This record gives sequence, C-alpha cells and structure tokens, in this order.
Amino acid sequence: MTDFGGAIRQSDEYRIAVLGIPYDAKSSYLRGAALGPKAIRAASTGLSTNEFTEKGVNLELDTVMTDLGDVDAEGDYERVSAGIQAALEPVLEKGAAPIILGGDHSVTYPVIKAVARKYADLDILHFDSHPDLYDELYGDPHSHACTFARIMEEGLARTLVQVGIRAASPPQRANARRFGIRLIEMKDISDGLELEFRNPLFISFDMDALDPAFAPGVSHHEAGGLSTRQVIDIIHRLRARIIGLDVVELNPTRDPVGITAAAAVKIVKETAAEIVLGEKR
Repeated sequence: MTDFGGAIRQSDEYRIAVLGIPYDAKSSYLRGAALGPKAIRAASTGLSTNEFTEKGVNLELDTVMTDLGDVDAEGDYERVSAGIQAALEPVLEKGAAPIILGGDHSVTYPVIKAVARKYADLDILHFDSHPDLYDELYGDPHSHACTFARIMEEGLARTLVQVGIRAASPPQRANARRFGIRLIEMKDISDGLELEFRNPLFISFDMDALDPAFAPGVSHHEAGGLSTRQVIDIIHRLRARIIGLDVVELNPTRDPVGITAAAAVKIVKETAAEIVLGEKR
C-alpha cells in the first residue's frame, strides 16, 4: 500500500507530487538504493502511520498530495537524467512541490537542473555525512559523490548549506571554499540550530546524515551523526519557503526491520507539512 498515512490522492489538482527514481548505478560502494522508493512507499502505509504531522497539518485534508509513480531508470545516466527532468517539468509548471524518493544521490543533479529552471534564485539545504563535492570519483564526474560539485559549478543554486557533515576530505573542503558553501559539521552542531534562507529552498536529504543507530539502511555507515529528532527539529525551525525535497540513499538491503524507511517517511511527512504551512503564510 502506498498512501503516506492516507494522504495520497489521485488528482490533477495536486499541490505536492511524490516521484520515485529507482536508480543506483552511480553508487561508489554498494548497490541497493534503487530499491529505496519501493521501501519508503511500503513503510508509509496508513496501516502503520497516519496523515497527521507534528505541527497538526493533516496531509489528507490540508493539501492535495499525489503519487506520480517512478521515472524510468533504465539506460545510461544521460538518458535517466533527461527522463527525470522531463517527469518534473509538468509538476513544476503547475507550481507544485516535488518530493523525490531516490535512488542514489546522483539523481539530485538532474532534479536540481529542472528545479532551477523554475526558480532562478534557488537555495539548497543538504543533509548528509558527506559533502559530495568531488570533481570526480574513480574517473566519474557524475558519481553520487560529485553531485554538489556539478550543481555549484553550473550556478544552479545561490546558496548551499550542508548539515551533518563528518566525512569531508581535503579536496571536498577545497571545493566548499571555492563555491562559498557553508559546512555545518557534526562536531559543531548544538541543539537549537535555526537556519534562514532568502530564496525558495530545496532540501536534499541523504539518509546517512542520520547516525547508523537511527538509519542502518544506508550503504555508507558513518558513526556520530544526527538523530531523527534533531533532524525533525531543524526542519521545524526553518525560516524558508520550501519548494521541494529529495530523500536519497536508503538501501533496504541493510534495513531488515524498516527503521530507516520509517525515518524517511517521517522526514517526508514533516517536510510536506512545512511546505503546506509555507503556502499559508
């Protein structure tokens, strides 16, 4: 069952659109993230959770949230990238907010290419244990470890803030300085983090931003990360107009009891609620 607690409706008048991208060919270690969309949808069933969010938003009644299915992720990266952008075009033309279920983090680059055509001034909030700022990895400039280098070198975002970082190598730190990226590393995070963005905000959430205790279902276990509660609190305190979200790098093959998928559903629901509240301001 795919319903996000009963919130999903089939309607052409949607305000939020869920879209899966079952693609993990750019993973540098383990495959399995292509199974992420299916796992998140399965964990979202109303038999397990409901449509209400912590701030009282009812995702069934207070908005129209639909599921557009999966992008065709067969073929090479260029073909998949073009398909992602084509699938997002009608969503963005409608002024709706896309919620992307990945997939490895390489899918974020074509997502942002599409979003940036709609929002010329775009800010990005990126939750991750890694900055994903390599110029190339193992000779591949489109590895999931290179996504934000591609985004920033093409000027697709005005501001990039990265939260939860705890595995930044010297080349990635150099690119962070080069592009003026704000790294908020785990060693520097304290309770009560509040972030403000002037421009429309897209959130890119790599599930390994969470500590493996809260999200074991990822390919890269990096201890010392965020708790699920910390993430929700940061999202709740955002001062921004959120216009989209992706949740990537969930690897269900390492998530046998669904802890990580449940956390992903929670992140989707609470972010969707902030999108709804932002529309009412």
